[in-house]
Amino acid sequence: LRPGISISLVRKQAQQYKKKTMSTTARSVSNIRKAIQTLEGGGFRVRRPVGAMNSQEKLMRTSPFLMLDHLGPADYGPREFCGAPDHPHRGQETVTIILDGALEHRDSTGCHGILGPGWCQWLTCGKGVIHSEQAESEFFEKGGRLER
Repeated sequence: LRPGISISLVRKQAQQYKKKTMSTTARSVSNIRKAIQTLEGGGFRVRRPVGAMNSQEKLMRTSPFLMLDHLGPADYGPREFCGAPDHPHRGQETVTIILDGALEHRDSTGCHGILGPGWCQWLTCGKGVIHSEQAESEFFEKGGRLER
C-alpha cells in the first residue's frame, strides 16, 4: 500500500474491479471428445483428453495451451513399471498428482523426492529442464497399483 491509501479504499477498488471483470454470460459446451490413449515414457499407457491436437487449426482453438494426461489406475507386477526416464520440458509448468502408488522425481536443477498418494509435484520448466519420474524403489520391487 502507498502511504495515505486506506484499506477500505483498496477493498472498494477491488470490489469495483471484480464487478467489471466477472462474466455472468452463460456458455455452451463447444465439443465433447474422447481421450486418446497413447504410450509415454518407458511404455506406460496414458489417456490424454486435452493436448492431443492433430492439426494447427485445432491447436489455435485451445487457449491457453494445456496437455493433460491420466495414468491408471493400473496394476503392475514386481519390476514391471519403469516410468518416464530423463526427458526435457521447456516453457511450461508440469504438475504431477499421485492418487495411488509412488514415483521418484529427479530433475536437472538438483531437486529430488518421493511422491506418494496425495502428493503434488509442480515443476516450473522456464528455459528448460530435464526430469524423470521413475517407479519408487519399493514400488518397483514389489509392484502395485499406480494412478497419477
